[in-house]
Amino acid sequence: MRIATSIQARSREPPSTQSPNYNTPTVYSRRGANLHLGISLIATTGASLTQLYSPSPAQASLLRFPADSLQNRYILVRAGESESESENRVLTNPVAKTSMSNALSENGRRQVIRETFAALNEIKACDNGCWLWPSMTQNSYQTAELLASLYGIGINRIVPEFSKIDARGLGGFDGGRWSVVSEEVAAGDASSADWKPPASTTGTPNESATEVLVRGRELLSLLETQFFGETVLIISPDSDNLSILQAGVLGIDLRGHKNFELLPGRVRQLEVSTLERDDSPRQIPCPNPPQCR
Repeated sequence: MRIATSIQARSREPPSTQSPNYNTPTVYSRRGANLHLGISLIATTGASLTQLYSPSPAQASLLRFPADSLQNRYILVRAGESESESENRVLTNPVAKTSMSNALSENGRRQVIRETFAALNEIKACDNGCWLWPSMTQNSYQTAELLASLYGIGINRIVPEFSKIDARGLGGFDGGRWSVVSEEVAAGDASSADWKPPASTTGTPNESATEVLVRGRELLSLLETQFFGETVLIISPDSDNLSILQAGVLGIDLRGHKNFELLPGRVRQLEVSTLERDDSPRQIPCPNPPQCR
């Protein structure tokens, strides 16, 4: 009973009204003081480090075509002739990119050494250093290796591109004869930028000029983000990648991209548009309306 009475008495005591004395210093043990100091330092330096080392947001976007300026110099290089081209055979299935059928032929090697290298020297492409950006297709990569050897450039300057400059997929035309297929493709492209080769049953893409331009635009946007003030050699296994990209940068109707065609081993500096951009809708006359879009 005494214990219970004592507890009840204490519970009925009014709460203390004495104000806490904030002027009384807090006494810490050495261990407690070190802990308190560490927490304070983390709180203050953490905020400072966040301000000092917080990365700025990346500034990356797709280029707008036509493009009137680029921050790098680009040289369009068509790879030397491949074995399949020397046999007049179409081979554009991505599965065959690393096949020896897509490797440089003997004539292709001569083209790179005698024509490509000479043309690059004429325009002083690598006088101040350059980057080689080839497709993973055998003739493109071997072209890059030959050029690197001729220039004395280390392999660290060769950057293989895995998909954006694959040879244009020609679908059902794959396996045909280049002399015949090239005429059919030229006629189809002249009718519409959205014209496609026939579909394939082997998995070979059948790409329109518009679709090829999408890949080229992505590549150029990537290079503009990655480099500044550099010279980049874009080495493609075929001509369509390069001619369509050039037409797109200039803002020219893609139906006329064949005007920028490059033969194996040939070189062209990528030109930018000198015309003021016009974003208004455009109408292009069509010689055969049912086939044009």
